[in-house]
Amino acid sequence: MDQIQKRILAEVADLHAVPEGAYNIRANGQMAGRNTTANIDIVSKADGSGIEIYVKAGTKKESVHIPVVLSQSGLTETVYNDFFIGDDCDIVIVAGCGISNCGSQDSEHDGVHRFYVGKNSRVKYVEKHYGEGDGSGKRILNPGTEVYMEENSSMEMEMSQIRGVDSTVRTNVAHLKSGASLAVKESLLTHGSQTAVSNYEVCLDESGANADVISRSVAQDSSKQTFNSKIVGNAACSGHTECDAIIMGNAHVLAVPQLEANDIDAALIHEAAIGKIAGDQIIKLMTLGLTEAEAEEQIINGFLK
Repeated sequence: MDQIQKRILAEVADLHAVPEGAYNIRANGQMAGRNTTANIDIVSKADGSGIEIYVKAGTKKESVHIPVVLSQSGLTETVYNDFFIGDDCDIVIVAGCGISNCGSQDSEHDGVHRFYVGKNSRVKYVEKHYGEGDGSGKRILNPGTEVYMEENSSMEMEMSQIRGVDSTVRTNVAHLKSGASLAVKESLLTHGSQTAVSNYEVCLDESGANADVISRSVAQDSSKQTFNSKIVGNAACSGHTECDAIIMGNAHVLAVPQLEANDIDAALIHEAAIGKIAGDQIIKLMTLGLTEAEAEEQIINGFLK
């Protein structure tokens, strides 16, 4: 990997060296490195469309890194990665994609991750998207997740995209069985003329399932954001979805939280708030020696954490 690719890798996966444990690193459409462990196996799909990750039942305190980097202008790819996680596991999965486009052609990565989470298993999934480059070509990322959770499993998803991506459409679907728990936290910042669409649909299919879907976003300049979140209660369950957005300049934000109850004991809540940065917050930080721009940046960083 060249220096540009290594820098992007550090941005999207916090990797400054070869990671411990299982990993599959993809660079400009090709595998750049792979490692498996006694408990985690990674194999290429027969049709070349992606990879399959198998985690043995009972695997604890192990990690899987599957970052993607693009530094070739004009490259477009679609990848499907499937995770088969056995019962009674406790693992961390780190994904994400970074694009450096210094050319005139658009670069695009569309990645779909499908998770099959076994009974009583616990998964933390971290996905970060990043874009850079001074070319006129766009940086386009369209990620998708499909999550299928067995009884009493839990999954925590951290999804972040901070600057640099011109266009993104996120599509996320989840189905939860009895006692399963899903927590999603999205952090998103757009600027310039960027556009971002986030779609979430969580189906609580059996008794005791619960979900919490939260988005924190900042829209600057003339960028546009749309947040669609739908929780479907098909049994005695509990669900919550929330969108908080800061709007700046001439930006546009549309928040559409939805609830669908198909059971008398489905307890579902939604919240949405859009507003500007309060002037007194900026003034308070400026009295501590910060410029107005520095104060805004401090507030934004704290809001997105």
